[in-house]
Amino acid sequence: MSGLGAPELRSDGKGKKVVVIATSWHTQIMDGLIAGALRELEASGCQDFSLLRVPGAFELPLAAQRAAASADAVIALGVVIQGETPHFDYVCSAATDGLTRVQLDTSVPIGFGLLTVNNEAEALARAGLSGSKEDKGKEAVQAALSMVLPKI
Repeated sequence: MSGLGAPELRSDGKGKKVVVIATSWHTQIMDGLIAGALRELEASGCQDFSLLRVPGAFELPLAAQRAAASADAVIALGVVIQGETPHFDYVCSAATDGLTRVQLDTSVPIGFGLLTVNNEAEALARAGLSGSKEDKGKEAVQAALSMVLPKI
């Protein structure tokens, strides 16, 4: 989901167990993403949630896989800012592909809140901070909770 025209999804977290996984790089941006996710979890009625910090975006898939074993939904939050080397491409691709694999292998929804941006200004505009035009932490929670299906 991105920018203008993004839907406001129904977030029903009542009775759901959710794990928020957040990277450690770019503290100000991460603080905004985490705050947005936690606000949305509380607004959704979710009372069983926890926050797990990991070193960086590359570690998100493994942490998500472990969390998915006991959660109804996982929220993956992070930011990777373009640098001067192709490292950006490898990390973004590995994290995205890994989170997709975890979601498909476990059938546990993963809220994708990994910002992959050209510069810090783009990340700040999406971090859900005062003055940000978007709140990707909130949107990641909405997306994941809307995909939690009843157990059959």
